[in-house]
Amino acid sequence: MRVAIITLSDTRSSKTDESGRMLMDLVGAWEASQVVETLLMKDDRPVLEAELIRLADSGQCDLILTTGGTGLGPRDVTPEATAAVCDRAVPGLAELMRAASLAKTPLAVLSRGVAGLRGPCLIINLPGSPKGARECLEAVQGVLPHAVQIAQGGKPH
Repeated sequence: MRVAIITLSDTRSSKTDESGRMLMDLVGAWEASQVVETLLMKDDRPVLEAELIRLADSGQCDLILTTGGTGLGPRDVTPEATAAVCDRAVPGLAELMRAASLAKTPLAVLSRGVAGLRGPCLIINLPGSPKGARECLEAVQGVLPHAVQIAQGGKPH
C-alpha cells in the first residue's frame, strides 16, 4: 500500500512534526506498505484541497492520511477540505476511530475527522496529537488493506 501523509498545523515546524513522523514509523512497519510522500503545511483549505486532489489523482498513492485540523478551532478545516474533494464518503472508518478514542477520553466526541474516496484513493483524517493519531490509525489499520483493495476494483496489490 502506497501512503501519503499530510500534517496540518499553523504552529509546527518540520523539526517538531511529531504526528507525521509517528505515522511514517507506523506505516513503515506495515507489511507491503511504503510512505511515498510527506507534507507539512498550514491549515489552509484551498491549498489542502489542491494537495489532496494532486496526490489522489496522481495514481502514486492508495491511501492519504492527514493529521491535524479536525478539531473545533476556527482554522480546523481538514474535514471540509476532504469532503469537498471526495467522490464518496466512508463514514464507518471515522465512526470506528471516534468509538475507539471515546473509550479513552470523552473529548473524542469533538473530533470531526472524516474518511472518503477520491477515485480509488482512500483519504482519512486523523487527529493532530501523536497519541490521538496513533489510536485512531490503530483502530482502522486492520481493515485498510481490504478497503484499498476493494476501492481499486478488487484487484490484488
